[in-house]
Amino acid sequence: MRFRQTRGLLEPTAILWMVVGWVGFALLPWYGIEDGFFGLSWLFDGYPFDSKFAPALVLVLKGEKIWLAPLGFLLAAPLLLWGRNKSDPFFGRVLIIIGAAGFGWLLFQGFAIGLHGWQFSWLNSLFGDLGDRQFGMGYGALLVSGAFLFLLTLGIAARGAVGGDVFVVSSIGFVVVVVSIFIFMPILMMLANAMQTDDGGYSLVAFLAKLFSSRLWSLACLAGGSRCGVAWNSLLLAVLVGLLTMFLGLVFALVVTRTGFRYGKLLRALTVLPIITPAFVIGLAIILLFGLSGTVTQSVAGVFGIQPTRWVYGLPGLLIAQVLAFTPIAFLVLIGVVEGVSPSMEEASQTLRASRWQTFWTVSLPLMRPGLANAFLLGFIESMADFGNPLVLSGNYDVLSTEIFFAIVGAQNDAALAAILALVLLGFTLGAFYAQRFWIGRRSYTTVTGKGDAGVHPRLPDGLTRALYVIAGLWTAFTVLVYAVIFYGSFVRLWGVDQSLTLQHYKKAFSVGWNEFGIHWSGSAWSSFWTTMEIALISAPLTAGIGLLTAYLLVRQNFRGKNAFEFATMLSFAIPGTVIGVSYIIAFNVPPIELTGTGIILVLSFIFRNMPVGVRAGVASMSQIDRSLDESSLTLGANSWQTFRRVILPLLRSAMLAALVYSFVRAMTAISAVIFLVSARYDLSTSYIVGRVENNEYGIAIAYSTVLIVVMLVVIGLMQLVVGSRNIGRRGIQKGDGGWSVRTNVSLPATPGGQTTIAGAG
Repeated sequence: MRFRQTRGLLEPTAILWMVVGWVGFALLPWYGIEDGFFGLSWLFDGYPFDSKFAPALVLVLKGEKIWLAPLGFLLAAPLLLWGRNKSDPFFGRVLIIIGAAGFGWLLFQGFAIGLHGWQFSWLNSLFGDLGDRQFGMGYGALLVSGAFLFLLTLGIAARGAVGGDVFVVSSIGFVVVVVSIFIFMPILMMLANAMQTDDGGYSLVAFLAKLFSSRLWSLACLAGGSRCGVAWNSLLLAVLVGLLTMFLGLVFALVVTRTGFRYGKLLRALTVLPIITPAFVIGLAIILLFGLSGTVTQSVAGVFGIQPTRWVYGLPGLLIAQVLAFTPIAFLVLIGVVEGVSPSMEEASQTLRASRWQTFWTVSLPLMRPGLANAFLLGFIESMADFGNPLVLSGNYDVLSTEIFFAIVGAQNDAALAAILALVLLGFTLGAFYAQRFWIGRRSYTTVTGKGDAGVHPRLPDGLTRALYVIAGLWTAFTVLVYAVIFYGSFVRLWGVDQSLTLQHYKKAFSVGWNEFGIHWSGSAWSSFWTTMEIALISAPLTAGIGLLTAYLLVRQNFRGKNAFEFATMLSFAIPGTVIGVSYIIAFNVPPIELTGTGIILVLSFIFRNMPVGVRAGVASMSQIDRSLDESSLTLGANSWQTFRRVILPLLRSAMLAALVYSFVRAMTAISAVIFLVSARYDLSTSYIVGRVENNEYGIAIAYSTVLIVVMLVVIGLMQLVVGSRNIGRRGIQKGDGGWSVRTNVSLPATPGGQTTIAGAG
């Protein structure tokens, strides 16, 4: 939305945020997010006059929290602008002062009160002895902080920032604040321990000694030694995984979209299977196949007379497992990019007598460069941050993520070492990020414009098509084999000892009974299953929404600090889930933002851990959409919010589906972060499965994983139906008995109440 030069009593947007702020200040509890998924016990316990759950206004009037009074005065201050024109410089200045002062004072009073009273003596002199500690802020504080934030962005827009566009300025402000609180603050608090010594002091010498230790940077393996440093191990593995996942993701994207493959939907489902499986379950299946006593190993040894070895433990096994697990991410990113390449450009190349191979190599593939770069980056980062596969398969091949875990929970209990390892890992991922940007360069990859196009992708070269089928077929067969082992293992009574089939694992985990109250979910896994579903279904749309909004700001808007803004959005993805979990415990275990033990902290960790996938998928797809579509919409009178919702989002269906699917399945299968954040009340599927593995109950663990796979496939199918598919061409290509035919499908506006569709075949 943009400011219009009209005069009224008071800007409606300012009134809206005043009302929101006063609802939080006068009606909702200022403290008390501590139990229940949304911390709603205040609705039933002493609200609104109990001091623990009372609104800020009640606390001020009772004289208990007098330092909250300035917030009320600031919420009423926008009335000073009564009758002022939005173009008046005074209007913007006042809102900026109100928003900044209110937001700043809210944060200051929250952190100025410690567990034992005021942190500063002058506050004790000003307000008197506190008498109690700080409590975690509740929904009243949340609404008031939001009101001040958006009053601030309204004032900044009134001063002409980003063309005075309120939607864009507010979006930037919102993303900056939430990223700062839920990414930067926990990570900085975690990394603050990097220079800490065992006695609680700080030492630069100790920091440098750990940072440049031979354990990290040794190259002994190149000189005949047994091991290289952990840092080099992680870098080599991540580069190989990034390249292989990018290649396989492109292969599957081309097979599904460019070859006329009849079973594309089935291939999509098989490709997505690894991403919806807990990582350690894939590792366990690989061990059952290729371990020392594995089925494949023993079969090969028997046929060829070869002595079985433990080759699968280390780099080979890790590479297989991670490529299998992370290829779907590359596929989900690349399929939208491959679909988005303009058919008219490819047809123009063939009109100029280029061969199909030349067209693909010189036109199609270069236009896919943003997607290829993003696919490599995500594969690289995922490999760096992966925890489950190395935990099962690393052997003597140590990597950074597991070293961080053992530095925190192992016998050494060295939080400073864990922070230093995280810094090294962050350096590698940021290096990959900037290498990706350099490779893309400043070229234009726009292919989707407001102009019509032929809508027919030329056929790929026959040799390339055959190669794609072979590669995709072999990898699909391997994937099916791995999942056959997983499925079969869920029915085996005791793998390797008693191979008889049984349903006891499913009965123990998912039995259902009846009692006088109705259905009784008596199985031991039901509690963690329903909790996981609830949290995943809440976090997935929020993750996709914030990710695509951020991508829109990065691709479509220019503003100061844009590079730092993009860096911040990728930071959480560059840090292992282990570090995210520990940093969240450090940051949100004490007031004023006290979330430990609630479901909210799990939702937040999933949102900001998985948000970069939505960002990168959105950036890759939006880079292909011409800005003239936005400009046309704005010229016709739509504001930026309407343009984003009605023009941009419909063209981002592939990116939206990728973000939804990825964030949902990650919430269902994540382990590294949530292992620190789960509680007795909010136990998740992965922590339950890990518990069964630790108790050697592999059958139950695999049975639970099988159920999760089926459930997630169903939910992903429903997401596909809800989101739909993007249709940016005018014709589709079909193969019949008489050869290839073209079907045209053009929608033209006819009347205000409908549309005219022209269809034909030739």
